[in-house]
Amino acid sequence: MKKIITTSKAPAPIGPYNQAILAGNTLYTSGQIAFNPENGELVLDSIAVETKQVMENLKAVLEAAEMNFEQVVKTSIFISDMNNFAAINEVYADYFNEETAPARETVEVANLPKFVNVEISMIAIK
Repeated sequence: MKKIITTSKAPAPIGPYNQAILAGNTLYTSGQIAFNPENGELVLDSIAVETKQVMENLKAVLEAAEMNFEQVVKTSIFISDMNNFAAINEVYADYFNEETAPARETVEVANLPKFVNVEISMIAIK
């Protein structure tokens, strides 16, 4: 059985999807971009600030499912420019313990929603 996970502390979906789905003990998050959930504005000051907003949005979704970054087993990172990888990785690393960090892939794509620079989704296990 699946349970819909939703929180006002992360951006509301803008289409036919949910912030996350909990299926059994596994949480699947939708991709998050750098929307500030308080005002609905994109946070694009720098790639570091943008990535931090994405990670904070994901943190809020994890918390709504009573989970945290230690329970994340897989992440998918989509970026519009591989030259931003180092800056994204630096912020991303602040949220994980290197010894227990999840598996992940990072893929450069032609375009992302709202033409942002980074989108991240996660899978976590209770």
